[in-house]
Formats: sequence, structure tokens, C-alpha cells
Amino acid sequence: MFEILVWIGAGLSVLGLIGLVWCIVKVAKARRSNLSDEELRQAVQAVLPYNLGALLLSVLGLMLVVVGIFLG
Repeated sequence: MFEILVWIGAGLSVLGLIGLVWCIVKVAKARRSNLSDEELRQAVQAVLPYNLGALLLSVLGLMLVVVGIFLG
């Protein structure tokens, strides 16, 4: 029963990790495109909510994994 929590948590963590990698790639592309400081700042600020959301998703997934292990 609690094994399901572990697998759901692992899936959420993987989705969060994919989101974090996407954010890194997006900012790296913006840095390579030789934007001005203001444009680069806007690009990073546009990615920031996605970065925080992906981090939250990953943390919630890891919490589910730990809860599933403790209860199982």
C-alpha cells in the first residue's frame, strides 16, 4: 500500500528534476545569446517561477518517498 507513495513521490521528484534541467537550459541559452544586462535579467526573471515550482515539486516528491518508506 505505502509502496505506491514511494513510486508517486519518485515520479514527482523526477518531474521536478526535469523541470530544473529545463530551467538551466533556458537560462544557459539566454546567456549564450549575448543579450544586454536588462534583457538577460528579464529572461532569468521569467524562468524563476518555473524554477521554484520545479524545486517545490521535487521536494514534495522526496517527502512522499520518505513518508512512504517510514510508513511501509
